[in-house]
Amino acid sequence: MLSYIIRRVLLMIPTLFLVSLVSFTIIALQEHFNGDFVSQLKLNPQVSPETLERYAKNLGLDQPWYVRYGKWLYGIVGKPTVDLSFPFVHFQPMDFGYSFEKRQPVGDLIMQYLPITLLITIPTFIFVWLVALPLGIYSATRQYSLGDHSLTLFSFVGLSIPTFFSALVLLFVLTNLGYPAVGGIFSQPYIAGSPWPWHWNWNKFVDYLAHLWPAVLVIGAAGIAGLQRVMRGTLLDILGSQYVQTARAKGVAERIVIYKHAVRNAINPMISIFGQSLPAFVSGSLLAAQVLNMPNLEIFYFQSLQPPDEYVVVTVLLFFALFLLIGNLIADILLAWVDPRVRYE
Repeated sequence: MLSYIIRRVLLMIPTLFLVSLVSFTIIALQEHFNGDFVSQLKLNPQVSPETLERYAKNLGLDQPWYVRYGKWLYGIVGKPTVDLSFPFVHFQPMDFGYSFEKRQPVGDLIMQYLPITLLITIPTFIFVWLVALPLGIYSATRQYSLGDHSLTLFSFVGLSIPTFFSALVLLFVLTNLGYPAVGGIFSQPYIAGSPWPWHWNWNKFVDYLAHLWPAVLVIGAAGIAGLQRVMRGTLLDILGSQYVQTARAKGVAERIVIYKHAVRNAINPMISIFGQSLPAFVSGSLLAAQVLNMPNLEIFYFQSLQPPDEYVVVTVLLFFALFLLIGNLIADILLAWVDPRVRYE
């Protein structure tokens, strides 16, 4: 298993390289036909051509796209410095370029938005899976009952209502009820502090929980509805299989039949979905986060598209691809752990 994990991690490198290359190429094509970041200044008659030329040179936009991509990639891999300490050649990696609009290094901006994204995504992800799996099992084991019909209605409603609409409704209700922690991820006294949890005190943690649950509820509703339906359908297929019927005919207790045999096999497709759902929570909450005023990584990405802040766009896409690869790797490891038939050696 260890060798398999190492191979998968090494394969992430060319995958991320291809993602960055394709992303940079598409952005370069957009800039070619629609104009780059400096093009908007051309509409201002007070800006002279000399100023535009100097501005483009400072941003590196006077160079071909492949030259800019090469320099950006070189900054990520690392800039070598030579000194007398072993191993004599040292690298300073993770320079993701410079944001045209924010006038800051992209890496610093990512570190500002990434904690908020993780503080929303991780609790939502855990909440969705802890709720969806038991509901799916309950619905499948009580097929066509009142509870099953009620959960089916809930799933259809959850899948059909857009997240931005449910966020607006929840925001309206909480505002009219006078709930103090509406919008944002922290109250005003705690916004200026570090968003990383290890810099918090108890009061900030309580304030975070008070602001968190509306976002978890809104973003997680559609995820719970979808996963619950998948779990129900998969478990129903397993419960109708021959070996389950044989176990029941032999007098095996229903609880053992369901949880030791049926659920254990029905969970395998859910683990595969697990790897794909992780980046979906990271990159699929734009509208809800916009309504609830939660500055996550996706809002930062959306704001950087027009006009294209190319280093920001490519770097955020690289992080989204990394989340997908990590999610799939975790799913494969969990699948081998749950199902003894799966082997990667």
